[in-house]
Amino acid sequence: MLGNFMYSNPTRLHFGDKALDGLAQELKNYGPTVMLTYGGGSIKKSGIYDSIVAILNAAGKKIVELPGVMSNPTSDKLIEGAKLARDNKVDLILAVGGGSVCDYSKAVSVSAYYDGDPWEKYFLKMEEPECKIIPVGCVLTMVGTGSEMNGGSVITNHAQKLKIGHVFGDNVFPKFSILNPTYTFSVPQYQMVAGFFDIMSHIMEQYFSGQDDNTSDYIAEGLMKSLITSSRIAVKNPRDYEARSNIMWTATWALNTLIGKAKTQDWMVHMIGQSVGAYTNATHGMTLSAVSLAYYRTIMNAGLKKFARFAVNVWGVNPEGRSDEELAKAGLSALESWMREIGVVMNLRELGVTEDMYEGIADGTFILEGGYKKLTREEVIAILKESM
Repeated sequence: MLGNFMYSNPTRLHFGDKALDGLAQELKNYGPTVMLTYGGGSIKKSGIYDSIVAILNAAGKKIVELPGVMSNPTSDKLIEGAKLARDNKVDLILAVGGGSVCDYSKAVSVSAYYDGDPWEKYFLKMEEPECKIIPVGCVLTMVGTGSEMNGGSVITNHAQKLKIGHVFGDNVFPKFSILNPTYTFSVPQYQMVAGFFDIMSHIMEQYFSGQDDNTSDYIAEGLMKSLITSSRIAVKNPRDYEARSNIMWTATWALNTLIGKAKTQDWMVHMIGQSVGAYTNATHGMTLSAVSLAYYRTIMNAGLKKFARFAVNVWGVNPEGRSDEELAKAGLSALESWMREIGVVMNLRELGVTEDMYEGIADGTFILEGGYKKLTREEVIAILKESM
């Protein structure tokens, strides 16, 4: 491994079908007022809401509810949540839901006591919080983002047609997260497989960078193989506990900063996908699946040895008699076959992208330098066209 780094992750995890038992113990560490953030009505239909409220009541907590957190949380919703948290002097934000609710709650945590515009400070200027930060805990009901064990927060501004992520430091990480795989059983198939691809994309964004013999890459390969195996089981039987628990655990380790250590990291699929999301409000994981193959075929020759390794070590492609280029192409073909097998979106047109959006999506795509090839604006547009 090359380079120098510091590793720290302050989030405590409670994992398993009895994970919610840990919530009562965690609540002892915080003051009397808890803001409960969640999305639609699914947690009420499933009974998760009632279980959590019972624990909060037994702990003597005052509950401030903030429902209606959307799948792509907006800057307007952020302002609403920050005001509610500040006005009620909230001691803990408890996010119940998927990655969007966790992302949103972290954004609220750093915005409640900031006097200015949090969108401008944290997402346009990428500045760090200097105000009081409200601690966050998560009860996860959908896997994919890894937001339960990292400092990431993605917010959409529809007026500016921008969707931007900010990775905050350790002080914004959730203090604890509750991971019960059975809570993911009721997630609709479309959302479930979108989450699966989000996990895969997180791993590939970190894996396809660097040329050194890096331990992180070996871990990444193991995570990808586990995900591929378990996803094939889960799409046939979404209530298979072992498969869903493996996927939940893989999702967390895919983006809790571990496998990114000593890596330059890519993240261009996410940059393009997020810009697509700003225009279409499409499900995040599907924006990634729609552009990934075109992107990786664009950069493949610049990182040929890693793409060949991906084919052999992740997909089991036989290297005998094949060049690196042939292996690399076979690996991407295997990726494509798996994507079709689990049922993710394969083109942008299905997400509502039209040709008149190309220029705007390209303008909203942040060009990063961590991968094997730095894209030009023209190449971003070419990828969008190829992804239609």
